[in-house]
Amino acid sequence: MPWLQLHIPSTADHAEAVEDMLLALGASAVTLADGADQPLFEPPPGATPLWRETIVSALFEADADGEAIIKALNEHLDPPPADYRFEQVADQAWERAWMDDFKPMPFGERLWIVPSWAEAPDAGAVNLKLDPGLAFGTGTHETTALCLNWLDGADLAGKSVLDFGCGSGVLAIAALLLGAEYAVATDIDPQALLATRENARLNGVGDRLTCFLPEDMPAAHFDVVLANILAGPLVELAPQLINHCRPGGRIVLSGILAEQAGNVVAAYQPQVELNPVAVRGDWTRVDGTRKA
Repeated sequence: MPWLQLHIPSTADHAEAVEDMLLALGASAVTLADGADQPLFEPPPGATPLWRETIVSALFEADADGEAIIKALNEHLDPPPADYRFEQVADQAWERAWMDDFKPMPFGERLWIVPSWAEAPDAGAVNLKLDPGLAFGTGTHETTALCLNWLDGADLAGKSVLDFGCGSGVLAIAALLLGAEYAVATDIDPQALLATRENARLNGVGDRLTCFLPEDMPAAHFDVVLANILAGPLVELAPQLINHCRPGGRIVLSGILAEQAGNVVAAYQPQVELNPVAVRGDWTRVDGTRKA
């Protein structure tokens, strides 16, 4: 069945109120999108920032009364919408649409990321079956790819690994499939830990992976510390992440824009012997060996 979609320009201060009202008026789904190409690079942990100019889009059944919806918005919102646009949207298998764009991807010489519903192109490769589910992290983003390529080229046999900010668990699981002995994954989002556990089970490494919220993390040291988050938190958390890496261990950091790499290097260089910064598109990876 077709759908009626309503787009309303709003602001960071009012977008959530518009969203709540649209849902109360019967919208089947509401999405928020950037209205002015404003990047959001550095949200603090736990924050959900919005763009200064935000487009709120609501999906209604095709026979919804558009005039009645606008009338209700004008009556109950302060300020009322200054502008809006309706459009007809053809029906499709929404739950499949994103899956069609997620294809098997190679990283380095050994590793493939393969959607859980797809056949592995190379049955003899190290194939990581992944269902992103409730959390991001499929390998498609340049920051994740930078970390996966590092893992593919590393000797991980018998190593312990920390995946800090694990998302879907893709880095920890890749490390285990590539020979690591055990891994710990942590994230501030409980949904991410659920997705990580399920992806570990799907790949047969659930018994070698333990998940924690950051406040529950044990005071442990690891052979490899991976953190694919953002430059600001990486700088802020430098003492903690360095402490989790044993002397002589490896630390791998990503989620860093090229212009931010210098700040991250400065935060880690006193205690980590760093390699040249790796670059992929607009993003970088900082990695090295913790000094004794």
